Amino acid sequence: MNIFLTGATGFLGGRLICNLLEQEHAVYILARNLDKAEALKASLPQVFRKNVHILKGDIVKPNLGLSHDLMEELTNKIDIFYHLAALVKFDQDLKDTLMSLNYEGTKNAINFANTIKVPKFLHISTAYTVGVSNEGKEKLYDLNQAFNNPYEESKAFAEHEVMKFNESMDISIFRPAIIVGDSKTGEADSSFTLYGFMRGLELFKKRLDRKKYQDKVHLVGSKEGTSNLVPVDYVADILTLAAKKAERNRIYNITNPSPPTNREVLETIKQHLGFDSLGIYEKGTSFTLSPVEEQLNRMIDVFGPYLDRSINFEDNNTQALLAGSPIAHLNMTNEIVEIIVRAYFLQKKEALHA
Repeated sequence: MNIFLTGATGFLGGRLICNLLEQEHAVYILARNLDKAEALKASLPQVFRKNVHILKGDIVKPNLGLSHDLMEELTNKIDIFYHLAALVKFDQDLKDTLMSLNYEGTKNAINFANTIKVPKFLHISTAYTVGVSNEGKEKLYDLNQAFNNPYEESKAFAEHEVMKFNESMDISIFRPAIIVGDSKTGEADSSFTLYGFMRGLELFKKRLDRKKYQDKVHLVGSKEGTSNLVPVDYVADILTLAAKKAERNRIYNITNPSPPTNREVLETIKQHLGFDSLGIYEKGTSFTLSPVEEQLNRMIDVFGPYLDRSINFEDNNTQALLAGSPIAHLNMTNEIVEIIVRAYFLQKKEALHA
């Protein structure tokens, strides 16, 4: 098939492209940064490169910044459109930028796909359009609900926009939770969520070490809350399977049915950091933060909605998609968590000594 992708040079996009090329599809990559796209293409096995077509464009522009002639050339030629491109930032002061890229960019993508008569549109969203609720459904959420940040809000609005086209295209929405490294190697290229959290703890520990600070410090959170981590290879495999098996007007939660507790994840991180003095104050209990602890909690506050609560995500549609395929429903063991955390810190050490 001929497959069009936005966000192809990102962490997940690179894995998905490899999968699609292995199945002998041709991929058309929309790229704002041509150097990055060319580097991705050059990293692929030689046999795959002839099936990679790079198109310079931008999702914030009408018709994705592509010429009329190129649009005519692509009309009735593309079998599937994967929309992965998004900005993953949680800061309140970035709301306008997030709405521009994640919402308006999605509007441009779906309109473009409709114009060139693409029959199937696969939109990659996030499990956290669930907002502040702890019940994750495989359906559209009310846009009037409360969200933790403008990222979640922008992605929820984008989902509704995509579904407006469900009579002219086969629309499917995929909602990964917290994407982390490869389940076998831990390999990752990300600074978001878990990785941003680990980076924050690493920087803070270095600061304490410089000051020779030895008192115990605490995060505020939920020890038995869960971190809904999903390995990038699991997400990419499901999206690859979706090319042939995704059903029209379905929403698929790509989530972890048995996520590790925050205590388990934090213990693994502490071991690799040598941060034995780090503990957790349980939310809702009585405690007083020291000035140092206040600094620590401010530093990682943006990650709180993803790392300090338990959300029950249903994934019945995803299980049905996996049925009869070689891809097993996710079973993310403590060993896999260890692989992913260890790989992050090993990669940091290797970069330091490079």
